[in-house]
Amino acid sequence: MNIVRRPRRNRQSAAIRDMVQETLLSVTDFIFPLFVLEGQNIRSEVASMPGIYRYSTDLLLNEIQACVDLGLQSFALFPNLPESKKDKYATESHNPDGLYLQTVRSIKDRFPDVVVMTDVAMDPYSSDGHDGIVENGKIVNDPTLDVLGHMAVAQAQAGADIVGPSDMMDGRVGYIRQMLDVHGFQDVAIMAYTAKYASAFYGPFRDALDSAPKFGDKKTYQMNPANSREALIEAELDKVEGADFLMVKPALAYLDIIKLLRDNFDLPIAAYNVSGEYAMVKAAARNGWLDGDRAMLESLMAIKRAGANVILTYFAKEAAALLAYR
Repeated sequence: MNIVRRPRRNRQSAAIRDMVQETLLSVTDFIFPLFVLEGQNIRSEVASMPGIYRYSTDLLLNEIQACVDLGLQSFALFPNLPESKKDKYATESHNPDGLYLQTVRSIKDRFPDVVVMTDVAMDPYSSDGHDGIVENGKIVNDPTLDVLGHMAVAQAQAGADIVGPSDMMDGRVGYIRQMLDVHGFQDVAIMAYTAKYASAFYGPFRDALDSAPKFGDKKTYQMNPANSREALIEAELDKVEGADFLMVKPALAYLDIIKLLRDNFDLPIAAYNVSGEYAMVKAAARNGWLDGDRAMLESLMAIKRAGANVILTYFAKEAAALLAYR
């Protein structure tokens, strides 16, 4: 056959394939989500997330050291609190002596150069399990902003480098930016959960934190999975209000949304490779239905190829170990 263009020429050896590879994964792409709980010397595996644990602060610091040794430098922290610490207004979220803020301080004291991203949302601290204040069975928007603002300032005071509003209340990015600036935290960044969908893939995360809603669902504030143009509206608002990063959550089922934001905004794009996406790969690998390591790296590559600069993923530690030998 007289074929001038033969694309297979660029695939014929590993060296050539590596030479022309368009997308490269790096350990610096990852933020590793970590779960902290009360107590000492506790490591409790999340049943629906094999290989992921809730740690007491002392053991969490050891885990971070192991991750740093692999080249990981960014971590997102989430608290597992007993029901006795939860109330309608999430007051524990800005208690300077509480588990979460004390853990942030401990991390920054021991690892001053790592990036600590904190979670700004009421649900881990709320007796209702929702991301906003509940009044007469409804999640009210504007009163919630005051709680989120105080939470973000308290996290900045504890040493947070990036705050991550994950609540999806209208106007929260602007309110938090104003609160941070007024209190002298102009250098603390905001990674907005811009397009956070009301997804079925969050189940294992709620198991990890025991933070499922006590009634109803989150569809009045998280986005409809059927919508893509709405993500542009949310992204434009977050950009105008002062977000430093725009996030899409989940990641794998929303690669088109990652690309949509990448194509329309100059801000760094983050994507959250969520607990359900992690659990599916782990379950299939344990059953021998696929190669877990290959599926993990392929999934992460797809998220980056779609346009994500930053990937929050429970695979971060495993991927870092594999990438170190490539």
